[in-house]
Amino acid sequence: MQKKSPNEVDRHIGSRVRARRIMLGMSQERLADALGLTFQQVQKYEKGTNRIGASRLLSIAGILDVSFEFFFEGLPGLRAGGFSDDSQMAEFLTRSDSDRLVRGFLKLKDEDARRKVADLVDWLASAK
Repeated sequence: MQKKSPNEVDRHIGSRVRARRIMLGMSQERLADALGLTFQQVQKYEKGTNRIGASRLLSIAGILDVSFEFFFEGLPGLRAGGFSDDSQMAEFLTRSDSDRLVRGFLKLKDEDARRKVADLVDWLASAK
């Protein structure tokens, strides 16, 4: 029996759930508790392994304080319009190492240290 791979739409919606959850600094456990699920189920949603039903997606939108349409923004093949200005940020937050980077940065209490980290990232990004 061949294992079914996640659907492109399910992966996109899951990545948007993950991006918004991380933007809010919310753990998978906290989102799962709010939905009455296990964190493993939230992981499966975020990977697109399990499809999110419409009513559950509406609940997630309420918990994450976004519109239902947020999850469809940037979806390939979807008619243009209403795309978010922070799509680059959302794309960043879908990357596997972004969670660690954001959490580490938020733990820095010293503003000077934060500025130095941001300067370092700017320097690295401009290096050829």
